[in-house]
Amino acid sequence: MSIIKDKILRKFFLGFIQIHMLHHAKQKPFYGSWMIEELGEHGYNISPGTLYPMLHSMESKGLLEQEERTVEGRVRKYYKITELGDEVLEEARKKAYELFKEIKE
Repeated sequence: MSIIKDKILRKFFLGFIQIHMLHHAKQKPFYGSWMIEELGEHGYNISPGTLYPMLHSMESKGLLEQEERTVEGRVRKYYKITELGDEVLEEARKKAYELFKEIKE
């Protein structure tokens, strides 16, 4: 794949990834390395250098909240959905469904 094509697709998929993160944050709080593994299961190779700025951005926009938990003697940051995040997720699901119905083969 060309570098330009990779960059374009990456930009498209980053929005889908954020919706995916909201989906999981609604199910139960998650931590960053778990999300990297989860996305990897779907074929997305996301580095911590990409994931954590996305999480912090979503947190600063009020979509996610962070809570610290001590796990095996280490402090781990978990992310959970906010009320605004839940509203955005529901709207994104509706809009994505409409678009996918039209573009599917």
